[in-house]
Amino acid sequence: MTTEVRASHILVKTEQEAMDLYNEIKNGASFADLAAENSMCPSGRNGGDLGFFGKGMMVKPFEDAAFDLEVGEISQPVQTQFGWHLIQLTGKH
Repeated sequence: MTTEVRASHILVKTEQEAMDLYNEIKNGASFADLAAENSMCPSGRNGGDLGFFGKGMMVKPFEDAAFDLEVGEISQPVQTQFGWHLIQLTGKH
């Protein structure tokens, strides 16, 4: 059973921004580069890397999306009170 996941994310203000970035990634753009250029979160400087986290450490919509992904997969835009996120799962254990 997965107890922790490692994820990177890109945080933007609007769903449209998130969809535009999602499409760029699907067309071959680097998730980390887009995070560094576009994310409102300080983690953007590190390519969006949030490190490992367990259940209860992130807001519920973000956590649910992250734990539903497979390693290497990127979420559709996820809305939280902070804005719109794209989440890339980079590890689990």
